[in-house]
Amino acid sequence: MKFSVDKHEKYVVLRLDEPRLTTENAPRLKSEFILLNTEGYCNIVLDLSQVSACDDSQDLSCLLVGDRLCKKANGLFIVTGITKCILELLEMSSIDQSLNIVGQLEEAEDLIFMEEIEKELLGSFDQEI
Repeated sequence: MKFSVDKHEKYVVLRLDEPRLTTENAPRLKSEFILLNTEGYCNIVLDLSQVSACDDSQDLSCLLVGDRLCKKANGLFIVTGITKCILELLEMSSIDQSLNIVGQLEEAEDLIFMEEIEKELLGSFDQEI
């Protein structure tokens, strides 16, 4: 499986560099989510802009693993760069209801930074009480 990882202070971007999401690369993608979460990344952005097709909606369930890991760590799992074909599969399987989906990587970054600012503000508010 070909992919790239771009680590930042508050988040990590994982880009799948494959034309298809398949039963062969979905488990490896899931393993990468677990590894990144273990390394302390609670905000993960998955860039699927290179993926044009998916063999089965069952393969997309690996995205739910990333989402659960991030939520458990009080972070965000965001999917970006989704093609129409992938979006239709996500909608048919109702997986889209659980995920944060944005159009561009910049939108994902903005969402993460807004969430981090909110956490900081709420944390300072809690300390005052």
